[in-house]
Order: sequence, then structure tokens, then C-alpha cells
Amino acid sequence: MPSLVRACAFVCAAVFAVHTAHAQSAPPAAGVKLSGYIQARMVYQDEVGVTTSINRARLSAGGPIASDFTWRIQGEFRTGNVGTGKASVSLQDAFIRWQHHDLGVQAGQFKTPFTREFVTSLADLETADRSTVVDSLAPKRDLGLMGEYVFFKAATLSAGVFNGEGQNVTGNTDSTVLGVTRLVVRPIPVIALGVNVARYFGDSTRYGFDANYEGPVVTLRGEYLAQSRDSLGGEDDHGWFALGAVKVVPVVQLVGKYEDFSKDAIDLQRRNKAWTAAANLFLHGTAVKLTLEYVSREIGDPGTRKGLGLAQLQARF
Repeated sequence: MPSLVRACAFVCAAVFAVHTAHAQSAPPAAGVKLSGYIQARMVYQDEVGVTTSINRARLSAGGPIASDFTWRIQGEFRTGNVGTGKASVSLQDAFIRWQHHDLGVQAGQFKTPFTREFVTSLADLETADRSTVVDSLAPKRDLGLMGEYVFFKAATLSAGVFNGEGQNVTGNTDSTVLGVTRLVVRPIPVIALGVNVARYFGDSTRYGFDANYEGPVVTLRGEYLAQSRDSLGGEDDHGWFALGAVKVVPVVQLVGKYEDFSKDAIDLQRRNKAWTAAANLFLHGTAVKLTLEYVSREIGDPGTRKGLGLAQLQARF
């Protein structure tokens, strides 16, 4: 783990240096805010057995630059079972944002505004992981420029232009861009209706819509997403999920979810269906959460079903 230790030391030193320099040049009220979360996970899977891991460990720093400008940097500390097989730090977010009343503009690397479940932090989801259709079709993080405008405090329009190459890829190898637009309307505070479109120019179009109800006790969510490829005929890749959650007491939330995703134009055996039953135990408000989850997943058509049991302890600060 020497490389991970060196990376941790480097990030901590950088954050300390930024904080010290900022404190010397800015008013005391304009400080650097640190935040993040850690997820320790244990999984039991059919034919695999028990696996224990640090699922995610993320550290964020951000703060104001001037009255209308803010900045944010987020890194993810990765253990040796991710990516190259070596412990490392991966840059997640790095952007500058200008905000004036209802208009905001930001530039750098950040989440593209596509699907409610993706733009929501993993630390705030009702389930331990995102749905298969969201993981498969959401453009995720990219480098680009985005503008947002809030209409009458009831609707938010986000539109951005990105490289289209993905996270931490600074070049644009195909010289085309990715355009993403999302509109969210709140007819009443507890209901949000969203629609989004992403266009990989010269390649494909992704689109979808979502509906969300967030009450003090009951939560209901659903999304539908699809992808149409310019060079491939037949049915679009498509999928959906529906989720319901209820707080039986303030510290216990029960969750049920069903999802279905398929790429019929490519291969019928890629169909992915799953149902999830979960319980979230809030051990110290929202700062410490224990998630107990069982997922039954069927792959293919006709498919093979396998089960997965999961326990995840999350601490956020």
C-alpha cells in the first residue's frame, strides 16, 4: 500500500496548503470546507462466497473564491482491486462555478446532468448501488462547460457541452462533442418530474424521463432510459426501474426496487432483471448509515438467476 499512503499524504498536504493560502488572503468567513464519506462493505454472492472491501472512500474540498465564484475538488481513494490493480487516487470533480441569482455556469470536470439517480450522490441513495440502466446509459462525469437556470423556483434547466471522452481524459480523440440537457419541474415541493437528452454527435442519442415523490415517510421513484445508435438498426437499448421506500420509524427505512435493462439489438442474452429488498438503519442521523440488502438478479433470456447479500456501513462528514 505504499503508493496509496503517498497519495493520501499528497492530497492532505495539498488541501492544507490551499487552506493556509486561502486563510491568508481571504476574510475568515470564506474558508475551505472539507467533506466526504467512507463505505465499508461485505458481500455474499452465490458461487463466490464472502468478500470484504472499502467500496468507496471520497474526500472533497471546496469554498468561495469571491462573492459569485466557488470551487470544488473531489478525489476517490481506490484500493488495489480497482482499475489497474494498484492503489491509487482518482480525480472525480474539479470545477469552478459562477452563480448569480438564478443563473449558474460551471467549467471543469463534473457530473453530466443526466438522470436523477446519477446526479444524486451515492451516499444519498436508498440502495447501495445505482440501477443497471443508469450505470450503463448515463454519460457520467466528463470535462466541459455547463449552464443552469432556475425558472420561478419551480423548474431547473441544465445544458452542457462536454468532450464526450469520459472522466479524466483531457483529449478529444474523435473531434466530436457530447451535448447534455436536463429539465426538472417541481409542481409541488414533494414531486419532481425530469426529462433528459444526451447526444454523442456522430454516434448516438440517449434519452429518458423520471418521476420522484419525496414525502416525510414515503419515497417513490422511477426512471426510464434508452439509447439509439446511429449505425445500428432495430430496437433501442432501454431499461427502467421503480423504487419505493418507507420509514417505519425515524431510524429505519425499508426499500423495495425492481429494474429491467436490455440491449435487444445487440444480444438477447444481455437482458438484466433484478429485484432488491433493503433496510437502511440510520445510526447517527444521516452521518452513519448501515444498509442491509438482498439482490436477486437474472441475466439472459431465458436467464439464470443469482442472489447477492450485502451489508454496508457508511460514514459521512
